[in-house]
Amino acid sequence: MEVGSISAGAQTSSTSHQFSCRVSSDDCQLLGSRDAQISPGSSKVLLAYKNASQNLNLSGIKVGLGILKVATSQRRHDKKTHGDAATTQQTNCDNTCKSSPLDQLAALLLHCHTRRRQIVHEPREEHSFSTKPQNCKRIVVLGAPRVGKTSILRRYLRDGFVEAYQPTSEDFLRKLFRIRGETYQIDILDASGERDFPAKRRLSILTGDIFLLVFSVDDRSSFEEVCALRREILAAKSKLTKLSHHLTKQKLALVVCANKVDLQQCEREVSRAEVLHALGDNCVYFETSAKDSTNLEKVFEALAKRGGLPAETGPSQHRKVSLHSYQAMRTGHTSVQVMGHDDACGLLYPLARRPSFSAELRQVTGPQNACKDVKTKERCQIQ
Repeated sequence: MEVGSISAGAQTSSTSHQFSCRVSSDDCQLLGSRDAQISPGSSKVLLAYKNASQNLNLSGIKVGLGILKVATSQRRHDKKTHGDAATTQQTNCDNTCKSSPLDQLAALLLHCHTRRRQIVHEPREEHSFSTKPQNCKRIVVLGAPRVGKTSILRRYLRDGFVEAYQPTSEDFLRKLFRIRGETYQIDILDASGERDFPAKRRLSILTGDIFLLVFSVDDRSSFEEVCALRREILAAKSKLTKLSHHLTKQKLALVVCANKVDLQQCEREVSRAEVLHALGDNCVYFETSAKDSTNLEKVFEALAKRGGLPAETGPSQHRKVSLHSYQAMRTGHTSVQVMGHDDACGLLYPLARRPSFSAELRQVTGPQNACKDVKTKERCQIQ
């Protein structure tokens, strides 16, 4: 314990000892306005509060309450030795409260400790509104550079269109929805910077649920890269799900976009017939323009339908709300009335971070304990 703190073995003569301690303005405010007037026991109250606060931070609530108990006992002993005059003076200072400030502070800390234990054991209201695993999806966007992937995502987030080009290494976004009483979470991974890292790209493919492949109609090499990415996705998913290539192709949520159809016809290098012949009739294919927002609404509807998401996840099918309003609706806060209960709303979560590679690896390979008994089980190879 620090020098000048109140100890259990202090004698009656310690009342004449002057304690020196620094007390901040916040401490004085917490003790109340009546303590601003210097009283015979004010220095002891402030000192006990300081020691209790320090020990609460360092050793927990029990040590702080112990200090307050010893200080209260010492305070009562001092009141008896001072006589009736000191007791009357202290009573006049504390006429608004029957108990001493130390007793009040100890009761307050004890109440906080009891309330904290209740909060720990009480079920959180927000837990009942947590997103179900089947309502959590990840959209992986792949394609060559400078084909308009970021511009399409801007339209999806309703942020407009920007003419200036800025290369994207990797972008991870998260959008939260509340639709018909259900919560949905859509993670969007723009894996543009993974072209030169096959293992990293394969991990993104294995953890993805919905795929958006984008190429530019004025760049044949970007179309060839999309065809190669589609084959890689089908092979990885069929190996992961243990399904045949044909079944994987039918169940896979994959959409292909031929972007920049707003260009002149003479600038186009890839025709629609060529795309359909290469990808097949079963592939979901759209010709879009991020600049003019051509067919983008159909793309977003197809992504939702193929991925098992409500149509209200489209950018024009829900209302954009703030994070505060969204959290208030999830917790059932009645003081915030933004919209009706059945109205769809969504927001871009500002604190989204992509999970670590080790977490994504565990998601793909599964718990290690689950494969101990099945030694012959084949795991999907990342590289």
